[in-house]
Amino acid sequence: MNYGFDREKMIRYIRNNIGVPGISGIIPPGLPAFDSSVAVYNYDPARARLLLKEAGYGEGKEFPPVTLHTTAEYVDIFKYFQGQMEEIGIPVKIEIDPAATLIQMKAHSKVNFFRASWIADYPDEENYLALFAGKNLAPGGPNYSRFQNPVYDSLYELSQRIIDPAERQAVYRSMNRIIIDESPVIVLYYDQVIRFSQKNIVNLGTNPLNLLSLKHVKKLREK
Repeated sequence: MNYGFDREKMIRYIRNNIGVPGISGIIPPGLPAFDSSVAVYNYDPARARLLLKEAGYGEGKEFPPVTLHTTAEYVDIFKYFQGQMEEIGIPVKIEIDPAATLIQMKAHSKVNFFRASWIADYPDEENYLALFAGKNLAPGGPNYSRFQNPVYDSLYELSQRIIDPAERQAVYRSMNRIIIDESPVIVLYYDQVIRFSQKNIVNLGTNPLNLLSLKHVKKLREK
């Protein structure tokens, strides 16, 4: 699925060029451990079909239908995703759920394939990597994918004890590589925000949490 999904086209035509294709793992651009050199999930439908063939699908054995759970506001993205999957031989059915219902189903493992999003509460890669720690399994923690990997967990515990930023980032990159290789999730895109203002408004910037801060904003007097 990761190879059969053209994220660049999705960003261009569905997201109006707002966002960065999610081809480099779970750590987004802007954090020190982000590494664009591990951009492995570029669009490659031929490789996707080859992997399906190696898994025994095709030539009389069809891939079983997959149900994707999402909310109404993301249907356009997943209609596109659905079409892309059909091209490589994976039938996808879209199930639209109320947001509160989907949250409960994700937390209690009632759905196998679903859309979710995450925004960091603090500027450290750990906030994203914690989503895959074995001790954080839902509903007690944010590991909704229920991914478990002993090597990943040992690196996660190690990262909690490292003080030197460069050493910690090296561990974070190793953890991100495991997420790329194991693919417990399909990273769609790294989000971006845009703000429009009048020319006489100054100091209205953005921030990683997309919070509106007016502390330093000024409106210049018209001449």
